[in-house]
Amino acid sequence: MGAFFLHRLNDHLQYLNRIKATLSGTGDFRGTGHRDCKLGKWMDTAGPAEAAEVGREATAVFDSLAEPHQQFHEASAKALELALAGEASAAEEEITAMYRLSALLVDRLLELDRLSGSAK
Repeated sequence: MGAFFLHRLNDHLQYLNRIKATLSGTGDFRGTGHRDCKLGKWMDTAGPAEAAEVGREATAVFDSLAEPHQQFHEASAKALELALAGEASAAEEEITAMYRLSALLVDRLLELDRLSGSAK
């Protein structure tokens, strides 16, 4: 049980890689809103029930995803906007925030996976 948390982690990392490709000039992905990516859609649909099935601690970890997930999308959108406008130093600040928030999301998704026992 629980491999769905690793699938959501993979969804997030794929999204991040698409943003990174655009920032490096090798892609043209412009991002989505936090509710429109695969992770966001899961968070709005099956996510709460899947976390609840694991238990209260997983529900608390799941609930802690919402704010940094939204902030990640805001930072990545701002980074793209600034980079495309040629404002490299300002874009770097947003890219740093984007990576910090991504690391937080990864940690929490891995915690959900650990709690679910899928690594057994």
